[in-house]
Amino acid sequence: MGAVPYDGGTTFRVWAPHADTVAVVGTFNDWNGQANALKHEADGYWATDVAGAKPGAEYKFEITNGDQTFRRNDPYAREVTNSAGNSVVFDPSFDWADDDFRMPAWNDLVIYELHVGTFNAPDADKVGTFMGVVDKLPYLRDLGINCIELLPATEFPGSRSWGYNPANPFALESDYGGPLAFKEMVKAAHQHGIAVVLDVVYNHFGPGDLDLWQFDGWSENGGGGIYFYNDWKAKTPWGDNRPDYGRPEVRQYIRDNAMMWLEDYRVDGLRADAIAFIRNVKGEEDPGDNLPEGWSLMSWINEEIDSKMPWKITIAEDMRGNDGITAAVAEGGQGFNSQWDSAFVYPMHEAITAASDADRDMHAVAGAITQTYNGDAFRRVIYTESHDEVANGKSRIPEEIMPGAADSWFPKKRAVLGAAIVLTAPGLPMLFQGQEFLADGSFNDNEPLQWGRAEEFKGLVQLYRDLIRLRRNLDGHTRGLGGQHTRILHINNEEKVIAFARWADGDGGPGDTVVVIANFADKTHEAYRIGLPAGGDWPCRFNSDWQGYDGSFGDYGCLGTTAAAGEYDGLGWHGSVALAPYGVVVLAQ
Repeated sequence: MGAVPYDGGTTFRVWAPHADTVAVVGTFNDWNGQANALKHEADGYWATDVAGAKPGAEYKFEITNGDQTFRRNDPYAREVTNSAGNSVVFDPSFDWADDDFRMPAWNDLVIYELHVGTFNAPDADKVGTFMGVVDKLPYLRDLGINCIELLPATEFPGSRSWGYNPANPFALESDYGGPLAFKEMVKAAHQHGIAVVLDVVYNHFGPGDLDLWQFDGWSENGGGGIYFYNDWKAKTPWGDNRPDYGRPEVRQYIRDNAMMWLEDYRVDGLRADAIAFIRNVKGEEDPGDNLPEGWSLMSWINEEIDSKMPWKITIAEDMRGNDGITAAVAEGGQGFNSQWDSAFVYPMHEAITAASDADRDMHAVAGAITQTYNGDAFRRVIYTESHDEVANGKSRIPEEIMPGAADSWFPKKRAVLGAAIVLTAPGLPMLFQGQEFLADGSFNDNEPLQWGRAEEFKGLVQLYRDLIRLRRNLDGHTRGLGGQHTRILHINNEEKVIAFARWADGDGGPGDTVVVIANFADKTHEAYRIGLPAGGDWPCRFNSDWQGYDGSFGDYGCLGTTAAAGEYDGLGWHGSVALAPYGVVVLAQ
């Protein structure tokens, strides 16, 4: 489909079932609609070969339907001059030599969500680019990140957007550098040991600069024509622009898009945006609004990915706590490998942003830590900050805690408290750009990330680096943080203290079992006792109150503990540790 270059020319193919005639016009024929007519093949498909049409040539399809003649961009265009401009013939060849990257084991992933336009923008007047991301890959690698997740990077109107308004779903955003720069970025990420996950938007297209709209001149009820529902099923929170998941050609279009990113661009996974609106008109659980064809579409795509590239990850944003999203297709599920988890982010956000310690619910925190889908610890992505959680009337965690004073003691301590739980609890941990250097305010698409803060708060950056080392077991003491097993050891809702254990194999043991103790109150404990899962010495591997992380921290020491025999918390051993206000300590034998 689209423009397929060959030696000496290009084949153009398009689906326009209601067209009377179709021609391709472009820089190769002086935009003459009489020069290169397409021939009708079958089932509404049209094609022709154009000698002399080479990569870099601009083009559009000229469609006649009755007494209307109009020009449309190619739905499959890999490149456009801009969202309101022309399609460009793109040469898909690329030197992937030396790209022998292997996806890390999923339970080893630490994800860093970023927005290309603001992540490393040169200044407030210019947007960031794919090559700007490349410039920061050494920083991310040294932080311990081994997976970046990009907000949607397909062509959208203008130069600034979150990306959730795709105008040309197959084309990379021209202001970010286009398709060639995207491939360069993916290759460079792989050379730094970093996987790339791309956010894709299939719950709606547009609404702006959308040549898919009434593409071949046909529509019903004022709807969007062949690519869209033309009845009540079209309605979404973003306009009446839901793709028609029941139409075979549209299903193929979306499937082709997903496979293109994974095969041609070598991305290592996809994060599907707001899929509740693919399976249900209102994005809820009312069966009367269900879209079974939307459910089956995503299942079909995931099944094909699993059969061809089982090491590549698919992540769903559903946010409805639905086990079926990550259940196997053979069991009637959608077959996603993991899903963003509302059962973690909402109670954790409440626990760390509540103004009063008395309002922090340790039972809710325990539920957030132990939640699983399909009995698998890694079927969920957990976080305290994401693009959605720090915008739309909400702010970064430190800003939420103390507006206008995000760099003061309370915001720092409690933001770190949340991050420490993210990086030790079961799930795939995710950070949002700049979280590690206390980015403040709210996220928007016209304010660049302030990289000076990475130096200003270099101690906190080191804190995140140390936590990520633990999470990935880079020092060999904390294998349990990548394991399936979690047990809440201790809940004290009066003192606001919680402790939990993680382990990977059997009953755990040295090098495996990890114990995390978190104090959700502004209170110091000199010797706080908890039950422990085994006897012997439990050295402290991490203490969030270390003054090396921040000069305002108390440096309240935690050297670990030696387990004494005797029942406590339902366990056969116990020990005592020093806990700083809003402090987290990690013990591992």
